[in-house]
Amino acid sequence: MHHSTNKYTDSGYRMQGNGYKLPHQVSGIGYLISVIIASIFISSCSSHRHTDKKIFRYNESSGLSSLDPAFAKNKQVMWSVHQLYNTLVEIDSNMQIKPSLAKSWSISADNLTFTFSLRTDVRFIDDPCFPGGKGRRLIAPDVVYSFNRIVDKNTASPGAWIFNNRVDSVKGFQAINDSTFQVKLTRPFQSILGILSMQYCSVIPKEAVDRYGTDFRRHPVGTGPFRFVAWEEGQALILAKNDHYFERDEQGNPLPYLDGIKVTFYDSKATEFLEFQQKRLDFIDDIDPSFKDEVLTKTGNLKKTWQGRIELHKHPYLNIEYLGILVDANNPLVKNSPLRLQQIRQAINYGFDRRKMMLYLRNSIGIAAESGFVPAGLPSHDTSKVKGYQYDPAKAKQLLQEAGFADGNGLPAIKLLTIPIYGDLGTYIANELRQIGINIEVEVVQKSLLLEQTSKSQALFFRGSWIADYPDAENYLSVFYSKNPAPPNYTRYKDPAFDALYEAASAEKNDSVRYRLYQQMDQLMIRDAPVVPLWYDMAIHLVHTHIKNFPPNSLNLLELRRTKKL
Repeated sequence: MHHSTNKYTDSGYRMQGNGYKLPHQVSGIGYLISVIIASIFISSCSSHRHTDKKIFRYNESSGLSSLDPAFAKNKQVMWSVHQLYNTLVEIDSNMQIKPSLAKSWSISADNLTFTFSLRTDVRFIDDPCFPGGKGRRLIAPDVVYSFNRIVDKNTASPGAWIFNNRVDSVKGFQAINDSTFQVKLTRPFQSILGILSMQYCSVIPKEAVDRYGTDFRRHPVGTGPFRFVAWEEGQALILAKNDHYFERDEQGNPLPYLDGIKVTFYDSKATEFLEFQQKRLDFIDDIDPSFKDEVLTKTGNLKKTWQGRIELHKHPYLNIEYLGILVDANNPLVKNSPLRLQQIRQAINYGFDRRKMMLYLRNSIGIAAESGFVPAGLPSHDTSKVKGYQYDPAKAKQLLQEAGFADGNGLPAIKLLTIPIYGDLGTYIANELRQIGINIEVEVVQKSLLLEQTSKSQALFFRGSWIADYPDAENYLSVFYSKNPAPPNYTRYKDPAFDALYEAASAEKNDSVRYRLYQQMDQLMIRDAPVVPLWYDMAIHLVHTHIKNFPPNSLNLLELRRTKKL
């Protein structure tokens, strides 16, 4: 399984220089964009007062590489694609699967065939790729085309792995008729519904790809709540409300409520913060370390000066930060390392205070990971069922003694590889462990090198993170399934009992039974300690008070269909 989003996130915590870079001067391009915004939103407004228009504005400091769903491998692309396209099913705020393009679905008795009944009132937006420039109805062959395109080698989609060894290579995707679509699996895999909610699985029309070719990346043709207007790379992206969007609210009013979206691309976090302060941006995703202490208290709340001016939204985010330990007994690196001993791995887990670490290094953003590898925010996460490690220096010392290294005597130094933004974290853990007799040497390397070394099993002890691709604990536990290569199984963990539970869970239809299997696997693995969980992440948003109905979600997906701007 090729894993796309190589999961070494920076959680947005990139240190910036202190120099406040002022926003770009309005260049010719900037002026053109302003004119486009004005004309789009005025023309759709009888009163001709541009100020009446409700435009949601945010900044994407990392830029944007594509608007093609086949390349939705990072947050920036996923956020934009989510506004422009729809998937068969989607995830609600409680992390449950619900209908979107599909009204309903059924699963065959052998768990191998999933049949989806599609809505018949969904239209692609008007576009020159269609006869007469009029958008047409979305039909089942569009779903077949979209999914086959993801796995087609010529597309070179980083999402090709999602169907690998899961979907029948011959009859995988079939249109039974215009409103019935079928997926055939090679083996039972209940999490396929979660996969189908990913932005990779957005449904697109063949006509658009045929007409625009490689330029389809910047000429999206979708069914989503918003439609594409303009994208000047490095300057701004403009989307307008799709007036023919199929969804309505509970009162029968058409969605979305907003008139449009404007995304800017200031690469400086300081500029972004300045723009937000001046109300030229409606919200900021994540807080940069350079002004974290200006806005937040140590306990992770808004400082007095900001209260009432802005809102702080904090929410579990499906990402775990951890230290990984290579446990492949046949690897020479492991054979000669004290980390081959379970007692040493457990001693490291007991030997530092995660709660103190969260307070001082993270302003309490996130939850100390004292359960398993499956993070808070997933329905199966249960701290009463999966017991991890709490700070217990006496227990850590006892384990060292059992391993034959009383007080750390005779224990060789252990090297921890980390990336620059997590240097302070490595130092904190090393200082704490030194007090119980474990000597950790922190080595800071570039992200690309760390990725390469972990993939080739050349890193013995390394910092990592794992963001959910889809909201199912299976996505986290697949990291320890012995039949998976690295990625995702960077630690090369192998346990027949774990594998048997994993296979049973993959085939289990009943959610509560499946969750119990997940908890057993998590407990089994955490006792073996091939990882040192650090924290379960939180999404953190700073939002202006005039923005309403803007709920965060555990996937940190930008959801704007019901958002209102007062």
